[in-house]
Amino acid sequence: MASHVVIGGSGFLGRHVVRALIERGDAVTVVDISPYPADKPHAAPPCRLIDLSTARPGDFDAIVGTATTVHHYAWTTVPQTANADPATDLHVNLGVTLQILEAIKRRGGGIVVFPSSGGTVYGRLQCVPVPETHALAPITAYGASKAAAELYFNVYRDLHGIDARIARIANPFGPGQNPRRPQGVASTITYRALAGEAVEIWGDGSVVRDFIHISDAVSGLLAVADAKPTSPHILPTYNIGSGKGASVREIVAMVERHLGRPIAIEKKPERAFDVPTSVLDISRATTELGWRPAVELDQGIGRMIADLKADATRLYSSL
Repeated sequence: MASHVVIGGSGFLGRHVVRALIERGDAVTVVDISPYPADKPHAAPPCRLIDLSTARPGDFDAIVGTATTVHHYAWTTVPQTANADPATDLHVNLGVTLQILEAIKRRGGGIVVFPSSGGTVYGRLQCVPVPETHALAPITAYGASKAAAELYFNVYRDLHGIDARIARIANPFGPGQNPRRPQGVASTITYRALAGEAVEIWGDGSVVRDFIHISDAVSGLLAVADAKPTSPHILPTYNIGSGKGASVREIVAMVERHLGRPIAIEKKPERAFDVPTSVLDISRATTELGWRPAVELDQGIGRMIADLKADATRLYSSL
């Protein structure tokens, strides 16, 4: 039986990955600054609560332990907050990343999976959809720190033999994503529309993004984690998205169609860090991993609305 340590396993991506690992019978330990939510459908796995921002170097040896695979999902910022305080973004997130890599090096190697940003590391796209070979040219502090983390993963793989793997995730959405956090526009629009609140639209709503349902994001992450080892001098890097684009206006229209009513819109000024289009080329993951998404955007929106209506109290209270 494989064993996994999921660092940041109480967050949106982490929780769903933990659930999937438990369902397939793997051993899971969650490391986070907050408990794994007890009201989720499955029993909470062993959870170590550690403030990673103040953890000492020696603490990370115990954190990674002897797990077959280490998942590094602990990231404290989103694009908006990273831009507001890039120094903290750099210090905390890259500091933790290096401590994890150092601990894995000290124990003699192993698999470590890092979910990078499928949109922000590329910046303004030179081609659409964007392949993994596109230059890294972030225009946000968040994208810069994610790209820097990828470079460190490459260094530790090449120099120290760590089996580091990168999954560049598109824009995940689905039940359990915090609508009060400034990230996850598809989930936020859906949650707020259901609650009868106005939906904030930055600019004219024409920006196009690649949206991936959380179930597909998880299956993509596990495909990356489960892949056979490759050359130690090539960092396995995969775009994990839908491979399709949709504008914010289209998301609003989908939600309105599912709800059967218009939703209130609150227009905000356009943001400089919002690139016009970000859509991922997922052909490498399809060819090399045999992975492809299964949930279309409109279907995913409908599924999220149904989940919220069926159990609104639990889903809202667990955010």
